[in-house]
Amino acid sequence: MSDKILLLPDHVANQIAAGEVVQRPASVIKELLENAIDAQAQNIQVVIKDAGKTLIQVVDDGVGMSVTDARMCFERHATSKIKSAEDLFQLNTKGFRGEALASIAAIAHVELKTKQESDDVGTCLKIEGSKVIAQDPCVTQKGSSLCVKNLFYNIPARRNFLKSDSVELRHIIDEFQRVAMAHPSISFLLMNNGNELFQLPSANYRQRIANIFGNRINEKLVPVNEDTEILKISGFVGKPEFAKRSRGEQFFFVNNRFIKSPYLNHAVNAAYEGLLKDKTYPSYFLYLEVNPKSIDINIHPTKTEIKFDDEHALYMMLRSAIKHSLGQFNVAPVLDFERDASLDTPYNFKDKEVKVPKIEVDNNFNPFENEWNTASIRSGNKTNFKKENRGSWESLYSGLQSDSENVSRNQNNHIEYESEEVTGKLFDTESTKQETGTFQLQKKYIVSTLKSGILVIDQNKAHTRILYEELLKNITISAAVSQQLLFPLQLQFNSHEIALLEEIKESLEQTGFIFSNIEVDNIEITGIPTLIVESEVGMLLEQLLSDLENEVPDNGFSQTDLLAKSMAKSMAVKSGTLLSITEQQHIVNRLFACKQPDVSPFNKSVFITLTVEELDKKFT
Repeated sequence: MSDKILLLPDHVANQIAAGEVVQRPASVIKELLENAIDAQAQNIQVVIKDAGKTLIQVVDDGVGMSVTDARMCFERHATSKIKSAEDLFQLNTKGFRGEALASIAAIAHVELKTKQESDDVGTCLKIEGSKVIAQDPCVTQKGSSLCVKNLFYNIPARRNFLKSDSVELRHIIDEFQRVAMAHPSISFLLMNNGNELFQLPSANYRQRIANIFGNRINEKLVPVNEDTEILKISGFVGKPEFAKRSRGEQFFFVNNRFIKSPYLNHAVNAAYEGLLKDKTYPSYFLYLEVNPKSIDINIHPTKTEIKFDDEHALYMMLRSAIKHSLGQFNVAPVLDFERDASLDTPYNFKDKEVKVPKIEVDNNFNPFENEWNTASIRSGNKTNFKKENRGSWESLYSGLQSDSENVSRNQNNHIEYESEEVTGKLFDTESTKQETGTFQLQKKYIVSTLKSGILVIDQNKAHTRILYEELLKNITISAAVSQQLLFPLQLQFNSHEIALLEEIKESLEQTGFIFSNIEVDNIEITGIPTLIVESEVGMLLEQLLSDLENEVPDNGFSQTDLLAKSMAKSMAVKSGTLLSITEQQHIVNRLFACKQPDVSPFNKSVFITLTVEELDKKFT
């Protein structure tokens, strides 16, 4: 038999590796940004077209590469970051595997221009599908400029699986923000299709967060600082009253590397126990510094997961540090709400002897003595006061009783009385009794009777279906009625969220919203739909933006459908809400007036029926 096992060519192996390293355009930007940071760049520019599908260009002013290094960096497992296996546990750089550039060059057209400060000219290298097309000297600035064009050009299936430009741009912005927040001392620029999205100057951590998420976030942050032998914690957490319905502002950085850790996230939530509303999540931007020997980064292709030597100790320290900060800045409630500082014992009294206090009583004190009379007596002046005999207090009411009796007699002479005593009640109990065929079960289900059995309705899903069809009608056919606010409502959002709101502004206005002003980091609302209350507007819009960011539609109808679904889900009556009989009947009647009452907008069953025959079988 002939041998079957063959060694794969390098370009095939690179394409296989690209499946793990390069998942979408955002993955390319992450790898190129990390390479620029490892090259000691102080200014990094990112230029993209068509959300990175057509062009991704990263320009930095780092140390640059020599002619040999420029060629070698596109080889598999070629890196300057480590030299031995022991170096994996002493990593101080972003990259270390040497797979990124080789994987990118295997699935795109790549052009690299680089120059070291000591060189007179730079190097220009062009690669297509792992094949070097040209390598020539060129005139360029110090640093590196790497262009990635036509991503996945030789893998049509992967290119077809990419989402819309809006979704891919959202992922690019996420990766860009994570790298930018981890390195505030470096200035960053992000441009898409010629439009500037972010211009981030060199700053400290707090200023970088404000530059990304808007200046209004400053008032929402509480600093966290803790330094121990095992762990150093710094950063900020959000105040409980500013908690959001989404987890979009939750960031962990370990040794300036963004990570995802459900275990540490649980520690943060534990610190907020009792301070958050239901289904809200706190914001946090936490920077952890640990010994590189105590962590293992090489467990995931994207390097976003880390294994710690002692996770339990980190959990306890993180929770305690956040609790301490919330209490130190009077964010967490304490028992002595009305503490009077004047009642505190001064520190200089701690060494004084305790003595029984002396009580002095003024025997001449008379609280009922008139001040003017006392003053005149002390001055020797006599007063012309004469006591008059006014009689007893009963004399004030003399004669009133006889007058009232005479008046009542005169009135009674003109009053006609009914001949029979009225024994009936004002309202007939039988006529006022409501014939209700519904009742609520566990504050979650509405049970109604049918001729053939009983009907069990999920109140949340039923109300979601009702609101969904009503919102669709308002957006597409006729605008809804708006209720005007007495005082305008001010809400803060970051620049990207403002851009999303401007895209769906017209649809929101059809549902009843009225926007009087939209600025860079806040909006002003003067009218809201009649179906919601003012206190729920902020959370509704946050949930809507979160849904749009995670599932941006490709066309107008999909956007309208997603908008109606998101708003209906947020506005619908929740499970656990007690409903009156009138409200129950209202939901039942409106549900069966819908076009598709049997399923919710998310294709979940709204109600079930139990026939008498089915009930009989339960008892046989």
